[in-house]
Amino acid sequence: MISVEDWALIRRLVADGVPRRQVAQDLGIGRATVDRAVVSDRPPKYERRSVPTAFTPFERRVRVMLEEHPDMPATVIAERVGWDGSITWFRDNVRQLRPQYRRIDPVDRLEWAPGDAAQCDLWFPPFRIPLEDGTAKLLPVLVITAAHSRFMLGRMIPTRTTEDLLLGSWELIQQLERVPRRLLWDNEVGIGRGKRFAGGVATFMGTLATKLVLLPPRDPESKGIVERRNGWFETSFMPGRVFTSAADFNTQFSDWLDRANSRVVRTTKASPVSRLEADRAAMLPLPPVPLHLGWRNSVRLGRDYYIRLDSNDYSVDPRQIGRIVDVSADLERVRVRSGGRIVADHARVWARGMTISDPTHLQTAAVLRKQFQQPRRAATGDDLTRDLTDYDRAFGIIDGEMS
Repeated sequence: MISVEDWALIRRLVADGVPRRQVAQDLGIGRATVDRAVVSDRPPKYERRSVPTAFTPFERRVRVMLEEHPDMPATVIAERVGWDGSITWFRDNVRQLRPQYRRIDPVDRLEWAPGDAAQCDLWFPPFRIPLEDGTAKLLPVLVITAAHSRFMLGRMIPTRTTEDLLLGSWELIQQLERVPRRLLWDNEVGIGRGKRFAGGVATFMGTLATKLVLLPPRDPESKGIVERRNGWFETSFMPGRVFTSAADFNTQFSDWLDRANSRVVRTTKASPVSRLEADRAAMLPLPPVPLHLGWRNSVRLGRDYYIRLDSNDYSVDPRQIGRIVDVSADLERVRVRSGGRIVADHARVWARGMTISDPTHLQTAAVLRKQFQQPRRAATGDDLTRDLTDYDRAFGIIDGEMS
C-alpha cells in the first residue's frame, strides 16, 4: 500500500497532465496502483484485519454483563467470566465495549437570568489550617457564586453543621446586599438531601423569601459554575500561600476575590463586578427582621460551671450554678446569658476537645468554694430563750401534775 504522500503526488501529477504510465515509471510503482490512487476519493488507510484473540471467546459473555450493568468494574467482570489472563489486556478490551452500553446523558447549556440563582458549595483547600491547640486541620470554605454575573463570595467556616452553614450563608448574602431568588445546593447533609431539609433550613429560607433547590444526583451542569471555580481557587489562589489561622485565610481569600471578580470571564466576555448591578437589581431585598441563627441551647449550669459547645467546654460565672442559662454562638463568639444578662463571653475556638476558662470565673469560683468550706456560725440571741411553762403546757403538765 502506498503512503499518503505518494497518493497525493500521484493525483497531482495526473491532474497536471502527466500520463499515468509515466507516473508509474517515475515513482517505481505499478500502473494499477496509479489507477487506484486516481479513482480513490480518500487517502489510503491501513486497516488491520480482525483476527481472533484470547478475548474473543469471552466477548459474548462480557457483552451480556455490560448490557445489564454497564458500569460494572472490569475486574469484577473478569472474575465472573473466568478470565485468568492479563487483567490489563482484559480491561482494555472491556473499555472498548463499554461505550456501546452506557446510557447517553446529554448536557444542555444553561442560561442564567439576572437575579435568578446563586450556586452554593463547600471547597476544601489543600492546606491544613493551624488551630488553637497546636494541631492543624483541613477546614471547609463556603462559596457562593451568583449564576448570572459569576460574582464570587467565600468564607472559611469551622464545621459542616447546619448552624455554621447557615451562619456563613447569611454573612455572604449580607455582603451581596441582596437575596438571590434561588439557592442551589448539591445534597449537602447540613442543608438537606432529596426532599428533606435539615432542621432550621426551611425557616432560614422562608425568612429570606428565597427558594432552596437540592439538585438531583448526576446533575453537575446545574452547579458547574461554582464547582469550576473551586478548581480555579486551587490553581490560582492557593499556590505559594501560607496561612497562620482561619482568620488569616479569610483575609487573604477576601483580598484575592476582590481582584478575581474584576477579571473578564471567558464565557460572558465581561467581569463579574461589571455584571453585578444587573444581577442585584433583579434579586430580592434583605429581610426586614433580624435572623436568629447559630448555636442555641438552654441548660442548667452544673457545679463545674462549664457549658459544652461543638466538643469544647467554656466557663460561665459560677454564681449561676443551678440556674437555667441560655447559650448562643456564631462563627466568632460564644455567649451565655442568665435572665438576659451576659454571664460568659468567649472567642469561639475551632479546635476540638478544649477547655476555655475565663480567669474572672476561676477567681469567683475560688472565693465561693472558700466560703462554702467555712462552717456556719450558730445563731444566738434572747429571742431563742423560751419560758419553761411553754414546754409544761406542750406536754400537758399544769401546776406540776399531769392533766
